[in-house]
Amino acid sequence: MATDPNRVIVFDTTLRDGEQSPGCSMNLHEKLEIAHALKELGVDVIEAGFPIASPGDFEAVQEIARRVEGPIICGLARCNTADIDRAAAAVKDAARPRVHVFLATSAIHREFKLKMSREEIIRRAVEGVKRARDQIEDVEFSPEDASRTELDFLAEVVEKAIEAGATTLNIPDTVGYAVPSHYAAIIRHLKQHVRGIEKCVLSVHCHNDLGLAVANTLAALHEGARQVECTINGIGERAGNTALEEVVMAMRTRQDYYGLNTGINTKLLFPMSRKLSHVTGMTVQRNKAIVGQNAFAHESGIHQDGMLKERSTYEIMRPEDVGISRTELVLGKHSGRHALRQRISDLGYHLTDEQLNKVFDSFKQLADRKKEVYDADIEALAESQMQVGQSNLWSLAGFTSTAGTGSQTSAAVALKHRDGRILRDAASGNGPIDALFAAIDRVTGTELKVVDYRVRAVTQDIDAQGEAYVEVEHNGKRLSARAVSVDVVEASALAYLEVINRVAARQTRDRLKPTDDIPHEVVPPVT
Repeated sequence: MATDPNRVIVFDTTLRDGEQSPGCSMNLHEKLEIAHALKELGVDVIEAGFPIASPGDFEAVQEIARRVEGPIICGLARCNTADIDRAAAAVKDAARPRVHVFLATSAIHREFKLKMSREEIIRRAVEGVKRARDQIEDVEFSPEDASRTELDFLAEVVEKAIEAGATTLNIPDTVGYAVPSHYAAIIRHLKQHVRGIEKCVLSVHCHNDLGLAVANTLAALHEGARQVECTINGIGERAGNTALEEVVMAMRTRQDYYGLNTGINTKLLFPMSRKLSHVTGMTVQRNKAIVGQNAFAHESGIHQDGMLKERSTYEIMRPEDVGISRTELVLGKHSGRHALRQRISDLGYHLTDEQLNKVFDSFKQLADRKKEVYDADIEALAESQMQVGQSNLWSLAGFTSTAGTGSQTSAAVALKHRDGRILRDAASGNGPIDALFAAIDRVTGTELKVVDYRVRAVTQDIDAQGEAYVEVEHNGKRLSARAVSVDVVEASALAYLEVINRVAARQTRDRLKPTDDIPHEVVPPVT
């Protein structure tokens, strides 16, 4: 892809590995929005999903392949016929399609998961790469759990994969076991002992179980790897993946040391982080590097004094370089549709005319209730439209809630079913939110275990919109949603209802999942 030997290819797997984070599932509209934003950010490859997992996953990968032009669109597949054919079918309409094939190689995976010999692993890897290459020219191969694989066997497998036609060779630290010197040694060994490796792009995919994902990635890049697999905000299975914003800014800030560059528009890093956080409901910790709330905050008197004298005394990056703006455009009730459309576009959102009309109506209502409408308010309105699926089972028609000292707390709700019926019920509880959720459960016939519930102000005004975040557990899986309103009780009801809609959608997808006898587990392990 890149002729510049110092150009690092950024492979984003937020929509695949990142979505495997508990509670981070996204609907089709949200995935498309994130994919468009990743394109604008400048990523080179978007791993859009695991097409064999469900009809919904296949549709999402296919729609991204058809509608997002520019980056390579990649689908993940295990080394079996059904997976590979499904992935190829999902990405074939992309201008630049890729199939990413993986197979575990470590002794522990060979013995306990796959129950295969070394010879069988090599045969299956070669067959998988060849089958993918017969359908899609660009094929990536990953030996899963590479960092715990014997070096001689790892070199043998990847050499055979290259001979079979792999164009990118990815070396995953699947369980975050490696440390920088160890991981760098693996890359160095492969470059020295694998014939034909110079024909491939050497890629790295690290997990953060020991907090070393970014450090391991940078060590591998220093040894000559030229594709980095990462996610926005570092989301992903367990402790997450290499954080895109961290590894990109490390290369940029320490250009003197690494001498590497990317095609990322770093000024979009902070907006991209916020967008994903809002879509998934997974908030970024305050002290998160690059995009955390405290990343450019200075409270120490000594630090403040140094900053006032010379910024570089305590800041190695400028906030503006990652998209943290010092100013904010304020809109009011007299602002027109064109100004709102432009501001939504500037904030990085892609709404249809119908969605824009609904946002404009909500904006006017909000402007009547608030003196000033800030960027964060506009983002919240835009995101609320992204969360509205075309086939939501339930919507909120109305509610009442009563609470007070010495009185019983109760709530009543009216919900509209997809078929047009209005259903009503009431319940009491330990507080207005508990009563409201109980009433919704009675109407929908759903019983969910709430494992996390939070509310916060979207902006700092006294009349700010409130954002509610709800995370639930259902059948051993966690799902989350968020919603905004100037009424935090209403926001809570909307968020809880969105979770119920996601549970219903997941149940529908599960009923439609393919029933073919596919070897190994249906949900892909993390590469």
